[in-house]
Amino acid sequence: QLELVESGGGLVQPGESLRLSCVVSGFTSNYHAIAWFRQAPGKEREGISCIVTDDGSTYYRNSLKRFPISRDKDKNTVYLQMNGVSAADTGTYYCVADTQIYRLCSLWRGDLGTWGQGTQVTVSS
Repeated sequence: QLELVESGGGLVQPGESLRLSCVVSGFTSNYHAIAWFRQAPGKEREGISCIVTDDGSTYYRNSLKRFPISRDKDKNTVYLQMNGVSAADTGTYYCVADTQIYRLCSLWRGDLGTWGQGTQVTVSS
């Protein structure tokens, strides 16, 4: 019914930039928000940024505004711009869609949404 496919991950050197994409198929008006999460081994999953698909409003968690989120509604695609990456940014990045803006973009309850398969980002010199 709803599928999210992330892409754009790979190996990148510290200080460089990377843009991740999330293509949503079967998207309907029932899903009002999409967020980016990431997780590294030994660390808790953390939300990064969130966008309201209806009007483009954006929200950021833990002051990670250096990774802005945007979307192209005509392409049903959400982007995560990763600027000035460091080794700490290594991990698997996921996009998550939810029907409720508050629980995704404020409570960061990504476990209640629909997840993509993830894309791996490795920052190494």
